[in-house]
Amino acid sequence: MIMVSRRMFLKTGAASLLVVAASGAWWGGTRSPEKALAPWRDAGAGYGDPRLDALAYAVLAPNPHNRQPWKVELVGQDAFTLICDLDRRLPDTDPFDRQITVGLGCFLEIFRMAAEAQGQGVVIEPFPDGTPSERLDDRPVVRVTVTAAEAKHDPLFDAVLERRSNKEVYNTGRGVSPVLFSKLTTSAAVGGTLDRARVAELRDLSWRAHQTEMLTPRTLQESVDLMRFGKSEVEANPDGIDFSGAKFELFHKTGILTRESLSEQKSEAFRQGMDMYREKLFSAMGYLWLKSQGNERYAQLDAGRTWVRLNLQATKLGLAVHPLSQALQEYPEMSDLYSEIHEKLNVSGAERVQMFARVGYAPRVAPKPRWPLKTRLVSA
Repeated sequence: MIMVSRRMFLKTGAASLLVVAASGAWWGGTRSPEKALAPWRDAGAGYGDPRLDALAYAVLAPNPHNRQPWKVELVGQDAFTLICDLDRRLPDTDPFDRQITVGLGCFLEIFRMAAEAQGQGVVIEPFPDGTPSERLDDRPVVRVTVTAAEAKHDPLFDAVLERRSNKEVYNTGRGVSPVLFSKLTTSAAVGGTLDRARVAELRDLSWRAHQTEMLTPRTLQESVDLMRFGKSEVEANPDGIDFSGAKFELFHKTGILTRESLSEQKSEAFRQGMDMYREKLFSAMGYLWLKSQGNERYAQLDAGRTWVRLNLQATKLGLAVHPLSQALQEYPEMSDLYSEIHEKLNVSGAERVQMFARVGYAPRVAPKPRWPLKTRLVSA
């Protein structure tokens, strides 16, 4: 959401210069939240339990606002239940927990790939104690049992540690090859376009949806409350929206980037953030979307499993993808754009768009922070 521009840098004044002079390159080189990135390094280390070995990969799954809403309860020697952490939902932007359920599906699919790669069969029972309706509750989302089986290597599993949701400005001078793009749209559930006229329309739509979210005070505040500024905040809470690194930490320490300034729609920080995000959205070189035949919980869970595979395939092809959830959100202020995106993507009747993303080429980005696996385990 934030762009560190030259104008904003000048506004830091003497305080910024003192910090830079006192700290120099050494300070900047110490600001990566290495503790919060450890789960990416620890995956594959081995825990002595095949469930934990696979779960160490599953916690790296994409999920909305990086809330990591999973709780895992081990059952016996060969099973576990996956439960939604109800405190990690997004009630303002995701009032029916649809996006959270999609994220849980991403978790489940990566677990399956990791377990099968190490010679475990996986039996998945969705919503074993009943299916929640309007909101998720404390009943299991899935019950999973692992069994000994012949190892099966899913080629997409090779990309799990490299997968990212890349939110940078994409290279508008480099188009995506239609032949390459077609490798992503082989499923009937997946649609996409590289057509310039359609891309232009969808750029505009995604920008208007972003504006709606940012100009609606309660949905803006939901994001602001989840921002983590600097190494200490990120390592203390390795979820939410990560603003780590020397430049962001400097601007936070000098009072330029604060939760208060980003909540104020007339502030320079807010305006800069909007300008930055507009540049990103208008750098889309194509779009992908994922639809389901309905919007039931099973469909949302399956959509997550399909989405993470699509993300992994794009990674293997060298493409960047950035999920854009705003127009798919189901609160009243977004209703017109929700209808518009379904119309523009030719989705009608009981069908629903579950994921929508821009596609292109962008510089590689670092992984996002994660809670260690042990913190996601709960006792019965």
